[in-house]
Amino acid sequence: MRLPVDWIRGVCLAFPASTEQVQWTNNLVFKVESKMFAVACLEPAAVWLSFKVTPQQFAELTEQPGIIPAPYLARAKWIALEPHCALSRAAVKTLLRASYDLVVAGLPKQSRLNLEQQP
Repeated sequence: MRLPVDWIRGVCLAFPASTEQVQWTNNLVFKVESKMFAVACLEPAAVWLSFKVTPQQFAELTEQPGIIPAPYLARAKWIALEPHCALSRAAVKTLLRASYDLVVAGLPKQSRLNLEQQP
């Protein structure tokens, strides 16, 4: 089940200092401190949402139907959801937050401190 892009936007933009921009013609890219944590396709495509996961989650999730290694980003442990993906909204929301947290953890210390001070 493909979730509406507006719902994805609402989830991702609720994270501190997250931003969005259209890139690669038809992709809505969500970033924190200029680092991507999720990509949603704005037009019908083979995959509709991609995001970063832990190495363990990558191995587990890519075994499920409808979840594949993300094109171009799999080496960085990103997964992609195909249009018929069976993850629930709650699972997608949890995984998007985890992706954001993974990216924040990789930021320089000063950037992380600045994010912690934001409301």
